[in-house]
Amino acid sequence: MVVAWDKSPALLGSALGDRLARVPEPEDLVARCQRGDAGAFRLLFARHRADVARLVFRMVGPRGDLDDIVQEVFLQVHKSLKDFKAQAKFSTWLHRVTVNVVLMHRRAARSRPVLVPELPDVSHADGRILPDEDAGRRERMRAFQRLLDRLADKKRVVFVLHDLEGMAPSEIAKVVGAPVLTVRTRLFYARRELATMLRDEPSLAAFADLAAHAETTEETDESSRTTAGGRG
Repeated sequence: MVVAWDKSPALLGSALGDRLARVPEPEDLVARCQRGDAGAFRLLFARHRADVARLVFRMVGPRGDLDDIVQEVFLQVHKSLKDFKAQAKFSTWLHRVTVNVVLMHRRAARSRPVLVPELPDVSHADGRILPDEDAGRRERMRAFQRLLDRLADKKRVVFVLHDLEGMAPSEIAKVVGAPVLTVRTRLFYARRELATMLRDEPSLAAFADLAAHAETTEETDESSRTTAGGRG
């Protein structure tokens, strides 16, 4: 017997609405975790792992213990969720936990060698070399990570959160526990230092002007905000 399936937009819309209704809001999920719901924490982990892993990678680069750091972040989340206040934004709190764990690992790494995994071979199995632009992109990524590593922790954190993660200065201020003006200042100097370093890196010299432009734009925006504030 063939069962006819009604594919009408109304029915599909209703089914989609039912599915979305069953997806818990972040606040509800966190509340369930705080009550000891293990299933809720597994869902929290699945929902946010990719974002945490991306931020960790952007802050530390291709380290052999990257997955261990991600696991440590969620262990810390599990231990600290009881102290999370519902008035706060969970994603901001999670960024703060991630940044703190990464900085802890970076401090520890300074006192011991860190094994960096070998990057994948740039050749095919039959010996053919991948396109030059792909190899060039890989080298630029490695070079840029080396430059980021040369920034002081506080400047690098702000730069990664703002220019790579797209967070607003006001939200970054909550993550790092500093005034918004301090965040903007760290960002300004991080961009200035990066622009200088980019000019000395052959594979990245072409991007130096872009970094300088971003630095100038931020300075102009800051002056405008100061002027507007003075008029108020």
